[in-house]
Amino acid sequence: MSVQVEKLEHNMAKLTIEVPETELEAAIEKAYQKQKKSISLPGFRKGKAPRVMIEKMYGKGVFLEDAANSLIPVQYSMAAGESGLEIVSQPTIDVTQLEPGKPFIFTAEVAVKPEVTLGEYKGVEVEKQNTEVLDEEVDAEIFKERESNSRMIDVEDRAVENGDTVNLDFEGFVDGEAFEGGKGEGYPLVIGSNTFIPGFEEQLIGANIDEEKEVNVTFPEDYQAEELKGKAAVFKCKVNRIQKKELPEVDDEFAKDVSEFDTLEEYKADIRKKLAEEKEKDAQRAKEDAVINKIIETSEMDIPDAMVDAQIDQMADDFGRRMQSQGLSLEQYFQFTGLTMEKLRDELKPQALKRIQTRLVLEKIAEVEDIQPTDEQVDEEITKMAEMYKMEADKLKEMIGEYEMAQMKKDMAVQQAVTFVADAAKEA
Repeated sequence: MSVQVEKLEHNMAKLTIEVPETELEAAIEKAYQKQKKSISLPGFRKGKAPRVMIEKMYGKGVFLEDAANSLIPVQYSMAAGESGLEIVSQPTIDVTQLEPGKPFIFTAEVAVKPEVTLGEYKGVEVEKQNTEVLDEEVDAEIFKERESNSRMIDVEDRAVENGDTVNLDFEGFVDGEAFEGGKGEGYPLVIGSNTFIPGFEEQLIGANIDEEKEVNVTFPEDYQAEELKGKAAVFKCKVNRIQKKELPEVDDEFAKDVSEFDTLEEYKADIRKKLAEEKEKDAQRAKEDAVINKIIETSEMDIPDAMVDAQIDQMADDFGRRMQSQGLSLEQYFQFTGLTMEKLRDELKPQALKRIQTRLVLEKIAEVEDIQPTDEQVDEEITKMAEMYKMEADKLKEMIGEYEMAQMKKDMAVQQAVTFVADAAKEA
C-alpha cells in the first residue's frame, strides 16, 4: 500500500491510496470463497462452481464490490497512520480505479486538526462574580424544605382559594354537545398551577364543596385537538373536596426535624455556608467560561465543516443514548416534539463549534506552556476512576491501552490549562 497526501483549503486533505493488485486479488478470492456457497450454476452443484465460471457468467467484476469493501477500512486506517496527519473527521471515500489485475486506487477526503494562533490568554480581564449569600436566598431554601415537609389538610369552612387542591368532577360542552376527552371525575387540580385551559382555574375560586359551577373558556388556537381549536366551551363542574397545604412552623423543632442541628440559627448558618460554597463553584465556572470565551475571540483558527459535522454526530449520538435511557427512541422523541434530525443538528451546531474552539485553544495553551500532568496526578486520576468502577487501581491501570492513556493525559492537560488561564485572569 502507498499513500499520497494532498493538502486542500480550509484544513482539508485528500489521501490517494494505492493497493497492489496482489492484495486486490487476495480480497477477490476471499469474496469468492465467502459467496460461492450461495451461487448456483447449470452443471455444478450449489457452492461448487469454479470462480472462473462464475465470473464468465456474471462478469469479472462480480466479486469486486465485496473485495473493495473489505479492503477500504484496513487500507485507509494504515494510510491515515502513515500520512502523519492529525485527522479529525470520518473520511469521504471515492473509488478511482477498481479492476481485476490492476492496483486498487481510492481517495479519502478528511478534515485535519487546525493550527491555532493564540491571542491574549494570560491576564485576561473578566467581570468579577458576586458570591454574596442574601438572607432571601437562605429563606428560599428553608421554604423549599417546608414545602417538602408539608401536609395536606381538608378545608370545610370556606370556598376555594388560589393555591388550594380541589377534587373535581367536570364535563365540557361545545355548542351544547359533550366532546370526547372533556369529562373527568375525582380529578385533583391545584388552583393556580395553570394545568387546565387558560381562565379555567381562576373561575373555580369562590366555589364551595358540592356546589355546581359553570366555567366558560375558549380553547387556544394552538390546542392539540384540531376540532377544538379556538372554540368556546362550557364546563359543568362540581367541587368534591378542598385541601390546602399546611407548612410546618420555622423554629428550633423544625430545624431538629429536617437537619442534624438543634437550633434554627445553626441550621440557617449551615444553609448559608452551603450556598456560599455553591456560589463559589458557580463563580469559578463562570469565570473559566468567560476567560475561555475571550481567548477564543482573540485567537485564530480555520475549522473545517467536516470537523464540526463529526462533533455534531457525536453529540447527536449522545443525545439519542440519553433519550434511550429515559425509555424513548429518537424517533419517538421527534414524534412527540415535532423535531427532526435536521433541526436537531442545526440546534447542536453552535454548541459543537464552541466545543471545538474551546478544546483547540486549551490544547494549544497546554502545548505552549508545556502543561502536562505528573505521574502522581495520573495515578490519582486512575484511583478515582477505579473507585467509580469499583475496581483495584492497579488492575485498571493494566487494562488502559497506550492510546487511552495518552488521551487521558491530554484531557488532564486541557483541564490544567483551564485552571492556568483562570488563575492568571484579572477580575474587575
